[in-house]
Amino acid sequence: MRVKFGRSWRVDETYLKVRGRWVYLYRAVDRDGDTVDFRLSPTRDVAAAKAFFRKALRTQKRAPVSITSDGYAASHRAVHEVRREDEEWKNTKLRSSKYLNNLIEQDQCGIKSRTGPMLGFKNFGCAATTIAGIELLRRIRKGQFVLGRLRLNNQTAPAIWNAVLAA
Repeated sequence: MRVKFGRSWRVDETYLKVRGRWVYLYRAVDRDGDTVDFRLSPTRDVAAAKAFFRKALRTQKRAPVSITSDGYAASHRAVHEVRREDEEWKNTKLRSSKYLNNLIEQDQCGIKSRTGPMLGFKNFGCAATTIAGIELLRRIRKGQFVLGRLRLNNQTAPAIWNAVLAA
């Protein structure tokens, strides 16, 4: 199973309803479609995008070589500001391409199909916890979660799920 992620990220944000208000789910996948990271934010601005990029860097431990984003100006500005503030991001290239971002747009359909029938969330904390669980399940299905240490070969999905949550 692959644990390391590619150095070319596709980044996008989508929206969900929490208590009748829109909140934004920032997500990144690499060129192979593996989930890099995600972050739920009440706002869609430069500060939220910078927080997402910092969180992704903490979990990945290395900056990407390139980031492909849609044309949203706040995400572009956030990358430019992070490059100025953090030496690790200095060589990261930023590009816009709707065609290359189709990968993450398709990947977000899995999140939307899980959260759509829920008709929104009651509060932000529950939404963040639920999204984290959905993302964990998707990583397990993609083979991104290392299960070898848990000794779960040839187990059913509920057994794997319980062991992952206990770890």
